[in-house]
Amino acid sequence: MFGSKKEVDHGSNHTLISRGTKVVGDIHFVGELQIEGQVVGNVIAEGGKDARLVIHDKGSVEGEVRVSAAVINGKVCGDVRSTAHIELASKAIIQGNVYYNIIEMVKGSQVNGSLVHFDEKADNAKKVENIAAAKAKPAQ
Repeated sequence: MFGSKKEVDHGSNHTLISRGTKVVGDIHFVGELQIEGQVVGNVIAEGGKDARLVIHDKGSVEGEVRVSAAVINGKVCGDVRSTAHIELASKAIIQGNVYYNIIEMVKGSQVNGSLVHFDEKADNAKKVENIAAAKAKPAQ
């Protein structure tokens, strides 16, 4: 009722950039973002594990992509960072590095850059070790 606070389910938020639409500037999104048009700028998921990006076969992004999950069947000119799962479909073309935890690549997909596997938990543990080592060093 009125005045009651309800948690927002970011997983039910869907945004579409339709074919023929060009967006210039960075996009920060929650829920699901589907790109059928063109984005010139970075695409960054703010919704944590629930955020998902879908780039359709005619869609493109010129900029960095940072998401938890993605299905790419279009073109990305820039690095792609996926903390959970990324699927590169048959028409996917990535002009940049792909940083992933779990990846699926379908026959026909292209990556013109490096594939770099990382485990977010291991990466965070390594950062903590580096900080602890830096604090333990005596000042010179």
